Amino acid sequence: MISILFAVLTAMSNGTASVLQRRAAAEAPAETAMRFSLLRDLLHRPVWLGGIAMSIVAAVCQAVALATGPIAVVQPIFVIELPFTLLLGGLLFHRSFPRSVWLAVAEVAAGLALFLTTAAPSGGTEAVSPGAWFPALVATGIFLALLLAVGLKVRGNARAAALGLAAACGYALTAALMKDAMARLDSGAGALFTSWQLYATAAIGAGSLFVLQNALQAGSLAASQPMLSIGDALISTCYGVTLFAETLRTGWWLLPQLVALALVLLGCLNLSRSPLADGLTGPAAREPELPVTA
Repeated sequence: MISILFAVLTAMSNGTASVLQRRAAAEAPAETAMRFSLLRDLLHRPVWLGGIAMSIVAAVCQAVALATGPIAVVQPIFVIELPFTLLLGGLLFHRSFPRSVWLAVAEVAAGLALFLTTAAPSGGTEAVSPGAWFPALVATGIFLALLLAVGLKVRGNARAAALGLAAACGYALTAALMKDAMARLDSGAGALFTSWQLYATAAIGAGSLFVLQNALQAGSLAASQPMLSIGDALISTCYGVTLFAETLRTGWWLLPQLVALALVLLGCLNLSRSPLADGLTGPAAREPELPVTA
């Protein structure tokens, strides 16, 4: 129960951070896309800095959640971040809440509940065996390289989707590293602060943040957010099973799990296309796409 509580608090903190960060990223000049000048511009925006502060709160809550529960339980709960983000954004920016928004929120909630009930993630180890990290990092690196290559090649919503999935992969890896690092606390604080996982968590988390800002700037929320939400949940579950030996129900249970994922995806798409999502996309998303030249 503690892990679920702190997972919900993480999603709420991240949702608040997202409202602030997306507002700032939407006002950034389009010519800063995929350049470090984007972060330099955002650093001068108090709204974005407030979002970073909430991200730090979310990181602390996530560390507690991962230290007390399976990653395959904690990470999927983060799909509620999108409904919370849009509802909070609607309140802050005085938007109306049409019936379709509440229906989409219900779809996400029902899909998440169905997935956790039918998959029933359980068991697992607290730490990753030393030899398991190398193949996992190599496979993740190849996957990320392909996504980033695609993201650099295309424009608009295609770039937003590719970078959104890349950010999701980065955040899922960050969660796995964080959980492994927190397991070192059993041997004392010194073991935590001397573990390579802790510093890899910070480095990959920072890189994922940079990729996410570019995804938000590149295209519509409907292109980036479903890839981010579903991608994070699925990739984190894969890490839970392969690195931490967590177990999921299989066999005929896979059918309702697929239905659950479809519900979450439908809800995310409907929320991303709702009026509440207006104004939370970057300038590149509001400009006509230009043909890509070799």
